[in-house]
Amino acid sequence: MDMSVSANPATVDNCLRVGTGFSQGDRNWIVEQFATLDARLASFNADTTELEISVKDRAAKGQKVTLECWIAGRQKIVTTSSEEDLHDALNDARDDLRRRLNDAKTKQEPRHNRHLRETALPEPLEGDDVPLLTESEPAERGI
Repeated sequence: MDMSVSANPATVDNCLRVGTGFSQGDRNWIVEQFATLDARLASFNADTTELEISVKDRAAKGQKVTLECWIAGRQKIVTTSSEEDLHDALNDARDDLRRRLNDAKTKQEPRHNRHLRETALPEPLEGDDVPLLTESEPAERGI
């Protein structure tokens, strides 16, 4: 079994709540629009993952969509969009959440990220005969 998929995988459909500015009737089309998040959410347990979408000043100039994501053991992620078109704003918030989840996954799994894995100091170059001082050595060598 692939260890990156939870036994009870989170999906948008089983984790999304509609908040302020949206009705239960909006939920179905939002779930469809957010379906691309499912692959990213699958490594988290549905019982410990929550998403909430809300919109302030819906259909007015200056509307603001907020997508919040809570996953047990992780910091809450909040993404927002002020796109004037509601569908564009939802896509914007969704794509930002996907990026943030990818970033969080990369940070948590350094074995898959060469840059984070290789934190050793560089080896001294050959012919580089300047001795490295340790904390116990006095720094009186005039180097």
